[in-house]
Amino acid sequence: MEKARRIRVLLPVMNTENTDVLRMRKKHLPKADGEPTPEDGRRILAAQSVRNSVMASIITIVVFSIIWSMLSTLVGVIYPWMTMIMGILIGLAVRRAGLGIDWRFPVIAAVFAVIGSLAGNVIVAAAFTAPELGTTTLTVLYNLTAMTWPVFFDEVMTPADLVFALFAAGLAAFFANRRLTRTEYLALRRLEEHDEQD
Repeated sequence: MEKARRIRVLLPVMNTENTDVLRMRKKHLPKADGEPTPEDGRRILAAQSVRNSVMASIITIVVFSIIWSMLSTLVGVIYPWMTMIMGILIGLAVRRAGLGIDWRFPVIAAVFAVIGSLAGNVIVAAAFTAPELGTTTLTVLYNLTAMTWPVFFDEVMTPADLVFALFAAGLAAFFANRRLTRTEYLALRRLEEHDEQD
């Protein structure tokens, strides 16, 4: 009798703390974030970095061009669509490093995607030319002159390469801007409203 009374006393306590017997009690209850303020919007704008996005683009171009040339010489085939993959990677690098939300960052990504497409094609062409000349890829790149550029554009760059470069620029621009959460978007709206009132 005493045991049954203890169980009846404990049951309401158990039910208020843990409604489901099979679930563990939550240690951390979700905290409601406060309303975004104009200061939060200013922090988002201050986090943008053109310098970081440019540096990330250059690093991506160099690393990807080396990998592309090694892969092409290993397989023995040049894949011009690799420039589109480069464009996506440049866009993602600009988004990650630049944290940009305005028009500058898609423009930076698109410009560097075109530059990267041209640079990648030059490096791949040098990698294919080096064995025929009995030298290394770096030697071929080091000896490029103003006289060899027209030959490169005549013999190596095809209209398909230019089309892929334009697609790469579009992809880079698409992926370049930072994706804002709802809270960050509201913070920027609050900042805009605050600036309009002043």
